[in-house]
Amino acid sequence: MKTYDLVGIGNAVVDVISQADDSFLDLMGIEKGIMQLIDQERGEVLYAAMEGRVQTPGGSVANTIAGAGVLGLDTAFIGRVRDDALGHFYADAMNDNGIDFVNPPVADGDVPTSRSMIFVSPDGERSMNTYLGISTGLSSTDVPGDVTSNARLMFLEGYLFDHDAGKSAFREAARATRAAGGKAGIAISDPFCVDRHRADFLSLIQHDLDFVIGNEAEIQSLFESDHIDDALMLTSGICPLVVCTRSGDGVTIMEGTVRLDIPVEKITPVDATGAGDQFAAGFLSGLAMGKDLETCARMGNVCAREVISHIGPRPEADMQALMKSEGLL
Repeated sequence: MKTYDLVGIGNAVVDVISQADDSFLDLMGIEKGIMQLIDQERGEVLYAAMEGRVQTPGGSVANTIAGAGVLGLDTAFIGRVRDDALGHFYADAMNDNGIDFVNPPVADGDVPTSRSMIFVSPDGERSMNTYLGISTGLSSTDVPGDVTSNARLMFLEGYLFDHDAGKSAFREAARATRAAGGKAGIAISDPFCVDRHRADFLSLIQHDLDFVIGNEAEIQSLFESDHIDDALMLTSGICPLVVCTRSGDGVTIMEGTVRLDIPVEKITPVDATGAGDQFAAGFLSGLAMGKDLETCARMGNVCAREVISHIGPRPEADMQALMKSEGLL
């Protein structure tokens, strides 16, 4: 049975990217520079209107898993796609990138594969229109026990916590990983998701997880705190390891009552998309390699810095060489 360094569970979303000027955005009723959730009908209209589209496999935790794979980890991803053209594209692309996509496309799904239509303006602004599709229907039946019980690290995507089936799948996956000696954690993903399910979120973190990764707003949302220091202390009271990204203020790690503050090298981003995802990729890679927590955070910072230096949510540089040049590998 194969053992994985890192397994992720999350939304399997195909990113569909096209160039578009402001007049096109106005014509199609697309609000510039933001992410909007759309329904299936709207998704099909926008997809058909895209010219010269480029497709890449995406999704928050999927991007993290891809980044960790580039750093040499054995990885797998658990997510739902439909037995349609985009679903097969997603599964094949993940496997071609060295990530085991363990779920066969769903043949009898009611809705199509999830996709995000991203229109890039001449000024570099990205206008994202996301149809969540079949990926949000993930349940325990989609989570193979022979994968979760053979993961050294299990990483969950908070977005999927909006659905009861997703909550059950997370608990079962985390418990299987921990029972086999691994560690499980979550990317909080969205403070509004926490607001909708706070009691269940806190219960999962306290009873079933070993680490939490989030930004300041996400960490503060857990205990409805206006002060990040208070939120960090409260969260560390229910979870052994809390990792908080603080943009230009660096990273704060709480391991019990021990606090580490690690600075970042500030750069002007070309495209901030994927910064949090790739920070998690570097941090979790360090954790899987047995690095100390400061080194893990520095690895995360290097990955985040690289991804915001270009368009797209996945690394383009030789990340292992970059880590070696920083003295981290």
